[in-house]
Amino acid sequence: MASALDQVPFRVTDPELIPAERYYDEAFFRLEQEKLWPHVWQMACRLEEIPNVGDYVEYTILDKSVIVVNTKNGVKAFHNACRHRGVRLATGPGNCAKTGFICPFHGWRWNAEGQNTFVFGKQIFSDALLDHAEIDLPPVRVEFWAGCAFINFDDDAPALLDSLGPVVETLNARNVDKLRMDWWYGTILPTNWKLAMEAFMEGYHVMKTHPQLHYIMPGNSYGRDVDEALPAGHLDGRQMVGRMVDFYARLSSGMAGMVHETEVAVLEKLRDMDVPEDPMAALGAFMARAQEEVTRDGFARGAPMFDIPSVNQEKPFHDVEFMFPHFFLLPSFAAMSSYRIRPLTAETCLFEIWSLVLRPEDQPYDTPKGPTMLPYDSPEFPEIPMQDYSNLPLQQLGLHAGNFKFMRLSKEQEGMISNYQRLIDGYLAGLDAEVLRKGQTVVNSGYNAPILDIGF
Repeated sequence: MASALDQVPFRVTDPELIPAERYYDEAFFRLEQEKLWPHVWQMACRLEEIPNVGDYVEYTILDKSVIVVNTKNGVKAFHNACRHRGVRLATGPGNCAKTGFICPFHGWRWNAEGQNTFVFGKQIFSDALLDHAEIDLPPVRVEFWAGCAFINFDDDAPALLDSLGPVVETLNARNVDKLRMDWWYGTILPTNWKLAMEAFMEGYHVMKTHPQLHYIMPGNSYGRDVDEALPAGHLDGRQMVGRMVDFYARLSSGMAGMVHETEVAVLEKLRDMDVPEDPMAALGAFMARAQEEVTRDGFARGAPMFDIPSVNQEKPFHDVEFMFPHFFLLPSFAAMSSYRIRPLTAETCLFEIWSLVLRPEDQPYDTPKGPTMLPYDSPEFPEIPMQDYSNLPLQQLGLHAGNFKFMRLSKEQEGMISNYQRLIDGYLAGLDAEVLRKGQTVVNSGYNAPILDIGF
């Protein structure tokens, strides 16, 4: 194991130091393309994108393309290339129930099950070339969790749920499979995919990048409250409640899914609730009441709700939950935000954001068919990602400024970055699949995790 790891270029040898070349070196990027992405579970689509038989989407990762299609026998995935001359069959979303997939070059056809149904002029081909085992679309492994289809190009990789680890139970308790899209944005960032992910793996950046969210309690070592006129230690109970309602409203407008507008409406009604004079006691009373009222409101609206107070006690969660290698869910009350990041080049990536909510199943809604694509510096993005996107291109540029060798990580709050980077090294070294699976269950440990032992 050690000798294999020693062969990895720019390997993480000190868990508190991440070599800068990992974020721009072309050879390292090609090694990820060869050794990492073909062997990991990737969130390919939300199942609500393909609700009807025949609905399909295209999922791309670097040079690979996959069709994920809803068939009468369930959701399946196939390699997206004509078996004749390799033309890509599907681009974007669509429905193949009536026509199947038709190659635009020579007209060969396949049904939703991936079976070839037509070869033009088949008499001009040798029979052996048209054996169905050869010309049916090759399947791609697909498994399901959290209302999503995940694909893996490696038929021998451990199962999805076994790979994800304890985070599955934590989020299942929050009815993660019932979440539905409110909106879906995407952008291309001039940033390595790993840098884009790391902006959401620690809270250390909140003070400077998101000062509107830097809600400081007495004794916090980071500094003073953003409202210098009224530090948190000088709030009375009623002011503390008002501050928290304002905080959640700002979080909602800035990130939507983390606190949905229906939840903000409930919290606004609690501004005048009776609370103790002591601000910390008032905070506890407010949070308990808020969880109860958001739960009650969800059930009253017919949403597929869960009991927030009991679930929070039995299955504590992190503000950001990470699913290696590229998927995030961000819980708060019942709604969530979600991120998916995919590499495009060594120094660009595709970044997508969802706002997700527990919506009554019979409530009509115009579900997005694809992301609203915006420039990364667009003011149309919500406030919080817009602030993050302002940093990331500058960070990518800074890596080339000269004499920058390592990221220097806090072992207490930025350990999540070290943990997943070292797991990447395990994939690049070709370590045993079970060793990597166990490491992943540790890596998926949530926001602000310390540096942990991932097993190698």
